[in-house]
Amino acid sequence: MPGKNFVVPTAPQEMTALADAAVDEVARRIVHEVAEGSSRIPSPDDPTHALTRLHVLTHLQRAAERLQRAAAVDAARAGAGYPQLGEASDMTRQGARRRWPGLFTHSHEAPTEHPMMTTPTRPFDVLLVEDDVADAMLIEEALSERGARNLVQVTDGVAALEHLRSPDSVRPDLIVLDLNMPRMNGRELLQVLKADEELQTIPVVVLTTSSAPEDVAGAYQGHANAYVTKPVNLAEFEQAVQSIDAFYLETATRPPRA
Repeated sequence: MPGKNFVVPTAPQEMTALADAAVDEVARRIVHEVAEGSSRIPSPDDPTHALTRLHVLTHLQRAAERLQRAAAVDAARAGAGYPQLGEASDMTRQGARRRWPGLFTHSHEAPTEHPMMTTPTRPFDVLLVEDDVADAMLIEEALSERGARNLVQVTDGVAALEHLRSPDSVRPDLIVLDLNMPRMNGRELLQVLKADEELQTIPVVVLTTSSAPEDVAGAYQGHANAYVTKPVNLAEFEQAVQSIDAFYLETATRPPRA
């Protein structure tokens, strides 16, 4: 449940020792059963016994990974977030997210960290105009935690217009726009979008590293719907993206599609 404190019941060192002992005991029992079923008794110099044990441990590892995934899904459904999953798995929050990406899409229930206000009848479509690969990946991860999102990324304004004006493209529910890009930058693209009768109603949020007053004023003069400065801190960056998502895709009433 939101706000609930999740505590791993045993200290990490104790848990590691218990797990190692339990897995080793299981492996030894399986190997012993395999050996009893064989008429051939290996000599001390024969690697058969050790190789059999290694084979068994490999399969146990794979089984454990499947069980880990199932346990992570169950924990997420019960209200745990990536910080708690990471702690229970002896890894960071980011490590847990990389290991089990898009975990919360396995359930229609809201994740603890970022509760969804509505359940969409279709996945939201987002056009990301961003030339920084690392930032684009972070934005995609942050959006995926909010629920089903169809994200299309382009690296400049020219590519964005080509996508938007293609007859095969789906009209996005939201455009997330960087300012500094090659060919056509975000300022130029914003002017084109807001002058186009077919595209001007699509909400545009400028998400950029610049906090310069002239950039902020210029974006709003170009009729941007919002201006957000990218935080340097990773957690704050994700929170900023998810706040944009929460408002424009879930709280605000969006214009009807053409």
